[in-house]
Amino acid sequence: MKFPVYMDYNATTPVDPEVLKEMLPYFCENFGNASSANHKYGWTAEEGVSLARKRVADLINAVPREIIFTGGSTEANNVSLKGVAEHYQGAGNHIITCTSEHKAILETCEYLESRGFEVTYLEVDGSGLIDTEELRNSINDRTILVSIMAANNEIGTIQPVEEIGRICKEKKVLFHTDATQAVGKIPVDVNKMNIDLMSISAHKFYGPKGIGALYVRSKDPRVSFTKQMHGGSQEKGLRGGTLNVPGIVGMGKACEISMNIMDTEMKKHIAYRDKIIDRLLKMDDVHLNGHRTQRLTNNINISIGNINLESLLGDLKDIALSTGSACTSASMAPSHVLSAIGREDSLARNSIRISFGRFTSEEEIDFLTDKLTGSILKLREEAPEFRITK
Repeated sequence: MKFPVYMDYNATTPVDPEVLKEMLPYFCENFGNASSANHKYGWTAEEGVSLARKRVADLINAVPREIIFTGGSTEANNVSLKGVAEHYQGAGNHIITCTSEHKAILETCEYLESRGFEVTYLEVDGSGLIDTEELRNSINDRTILVSIMAANNEIGTIQPVEEIGRICKEKKVLFHTDATQAVGKIPVDVNKMNIDLMSISAHKFYGPKGIGALYVRSKDPRVSFTKQMHGGSQEKGLRGGTLNVPGIVGMGKACEISMNIMDTEMKKHIAYRDKIIDRLLKMDDVHLNGHRTQRLTNNINISIGNINLESLLGDLKDIALSTGSACTSASMAPSHVLSAIGREDSLARNSIRISFGRFTSEEEIDFLTDKLTGSILKLREEAPEFRITK
């Protein structure tokens, strides 16, 4: 095993060697600008971009013209919310999202509120799921957009995207989903799910960083938005700037690989996930955050009582994982996602996220579970008097 053992795949993934292999020629050999239409260098670059656009579309059951390349999901989220809000503000000023969304959505919504838009933040239950009837009842004649993430980045809970899409379709309201953690890991079909806009980021499924995509439905309905990136006519005039050809090529290859091996990979990851969860939940005062089964196949988020988290992390220096809290230099605030599902502050601060992936071995899974359970037991024995204070 390579140490530290990497268990933070929901933060980012290593580039798949096959992805890197496909990207390399576009740095030094096929280095042309995809917008250079008068010579072979530009044509070759454009061919690479076109193939990648098709591969992204194929993965989500879209058509290539519906794929707009971006710098990542944060940009795609901003473009979706701001662009739709500005374009459709004559029809309404109401947007619906939920309290457990990524900050890229929540902070964009806060910005739109400062510009006069009204935002409804749906609550989530103890598993992180929205109430679809509450969503239905929250839609009014001024609602122009619903934005609910497909799968939560912290607790892994998968929302009922198909039902949400059906409600939005019935109510004639646009539906955007931040599918950063979902695409490439679980099946996503924009037509079956009635998704109108969707944000994707390549580095979450073994592609390079700094490249993503926004899916924009082209018919039934045809979605429009006000462009947010000016200075060029690239991407059908919707996103100015020279295309990141190597990154786009890599993203396309990552989509192709994911589509080909997704079923096999999901089965393996479900077995790993459930093995870890079953082992951890046998321990006293260990709590699973998020839905038990309706969650990402590679995600475990737990809160651990009667332990000092800093001591635990120090004992787990051979494992790279994420805490469940957002830290600042002045204080340690509980994760807004864990607060949204009702986890008390004391346990919310004592949370860790484990996420594995394509290159994780069963040996590493066993090492993680043995080391983590052993460390919890050891630290509790060494400091039995320690109790978390609220």
